[in-house]
Amino acid sequence: MKVGALKEIKSGEARVSLTPDSAAQLQKLGHECFVQSGAGVAAGFNDATYEGAGVTVVADAQALVDAVDIVIKVREPEEAEVTRLRAGQTLISFFWPAQNEAMLEAAKDTGATVIAMDMVPRISRAQKMDALSSMANIAGYRAVIEAGNNFGRFFTGQVTAAGKIPPARVLIVGAGVAGLAAIGTSTSLGAITMAFDVRPEVSEQIESMGAEFVFLEFDEPAQDGAATGGYAAPSSPEFREKQLAKFRELAPTTDIVITTALIPGRPAPKLWTEDMVKMMKPGSVIIDLAAEKGGNCDLTVMDERVVTENGVIIVGYTDFPSRMATQSSTLYATNIRHMLTDLTPEKDGVVNHNMEDDVIRGATVTHAGEITFPPPPPKVAAIAAKPKEKVKELTPEEKRANEVAAFKAQTKQQVTLIAVAAVLLLAVGLVAPASFMQHFIVFVLSVFIGFQVIWNVAHSLHTPLMAVTNAISSIVILGALIQIGSSSLLITVLAAAGIFMASINIFGGFLVTRRMLAMFQKS
Repeated sequence: MKVGALKEIKSGEARVSLTPDSAAQLQKLGHECFVQSGAGVAAGFNDATYEGAGVTVVADAQALVDAVDIVIKVREPEEAEVTRLRAGQTLISFFWPAQNEAMLEAAKDTGATVIAMDMVPRISRAQKMDALSSMANIAGYRAVIEAGNNFGRFFTGQVTAAGKIPPARVLIVGAGVAGLAAIGTSTSLGAITMAFDVRPEVSEQIESMGAEFVFLEFDEPAQDGAATGGYAAPSSPEFREKQLAKFRELAPTTDIVITTALIPGRPAPKLWTEDMVKMMKPGSVIIDLAAEKGGNCDLTVMDERVVTENGVIIVGYTDFPSRMATQSSTLYATNIRHMLTDLTPEKDGVVNHNMEDDVIRGATVTHAGEITFPPPPPKVAAIAAKPKEKVKELTPEEKRANEVAAFKAQTKQQVTLIAVAAVLLLAVGLVAPASFMQHFIVFVLSVFIGFQVIWNVAHSLHTPLMAVTNAISSIVILGALIQIGSSSLLITVLAAAGIFMASINIFGGFLVTRRMLAMFQKS
């Protein structure tokens, strides 16, 4: 098949859906690649680079569409682009079918197949094609960079001869892909980072990245976002009021706010109200990643930078991925390439549009002259976190009774084991010589003491315990060295084996400890 990448016609869009690297991979699948002249210039890929990768450069959009079987692009198509399509042709791009009903009808009338990259189901197998996550990752990173560009101070705190500089306080609302990318960037720049999400289960992810999770004292059941495509479900009015109250509490001390709360197909929820903006200090910055759908902030203006009367800067740009066009194009072109890999299972350049495949069916919005949106639920549902069962609170009397019962059970078990050991020891003593019993009793006591020493140490302390095990191994080696000169061949072999195994334990212990310590050292 012939695959062609169109030049984006939306003003300011710098991304391209085909890169020289992705073209090389598509050619291995048996496809022939085309690109419209100038399509990749803004992303750093000129026509000569494409030609060097074996891509045919076509002069204009109409000529490219006429020449190829599969058209790929980034932004949702405009009417002029849709009308160029023909029956049997395939378009792969962002499409937003729920918001573009007229465009959906127009695509159906052409008889072309449309695969919407924004409709790729959020299941494990489809992660490599998840263009929404790829672009959200870049948007989250770029949001922090834009915030730093507009913020008048350092992110990290400093103590200099000229005075003390406090660290910036950053609040990130929403811990999806964009939010987590923003958290990682903010903490790496040294800011005091806080993050909020309606799903309390993401608190561990947030804290593991060095940020503080903003908890709400509210008993609303946890949102099962994973089972609904990975997005948080809308909150109840009571939860929303509690949430806004918490934000009002944080607003006066927060320097930078980055809002990422958005569910595709729905208006952006209003989370940062006008009164919160008025509470913020002059020079504070709000980056609203939901500006394209109305914004999370009341005062956001799409595609504009606004400065309020009290000096707060509100950035409502909608082209954050396009501001990093080279990286965005590379990731998006990889998503497209993975989609075409699934469409070309035999790697022979022949597309097999399998509507039984969860991923292909989920992303297909028109096919064979029919609208196939919305798709049925995928056969493989997203794996949701199992809700934690509530543990009944015990009274002090119940706790005490449980402790006494556990102590009695443990004591009974120990007494039984000692009794059994005593009987076995007595039975051995009836037939063994006195010299053997003397050494045997010392051996049994050593094993018992060693077991108690090792077994009662918490698992998290086993690595520091290497020092103790090395000392024990050293004692083993000394004992084996004394016995290795014995006249008995069996004793000599056992002593040599003891030296060998104890040496492995010592050297292995040092190596493992060294590697563990290296994990906590900055390069």
